[in-house]
Amino acid sequence: MSYGIVNADHYRQGATYVDQILRGAKPGNLPVQTPTKYETVLNSKTAKNLGLIVPEALLVAVDEIIEAKDVRYWHLADVAEPQTDVRFRG
Repeated sequence: MSYGIVNADHYRQGATYVDQILRGAKPGNLPVQTPTKYETVLNSKTAKNLGLIVPEALLVAVDEIIEAKDVRYWHLADVAEPQTDVRFRG
């Protein structure tokens, strides 16, 4: 399981810096920005190998699950019912 920044959002913030610099702002005067969006990714193969049962409350909070068998990627928004036990997957 990992928890980190959303790269697309990070790049978007960088683009705003570039835009401001190209419009004449001094880089030293620009504020330091922190990421605003984070994502949680669960590797079901690792969870399965460790014999872990992932609680439904955690599965609902996960943004992306990496499948065990053929390394398929999917988002929970694409699934009607969240899985309650990753041991039964693939």
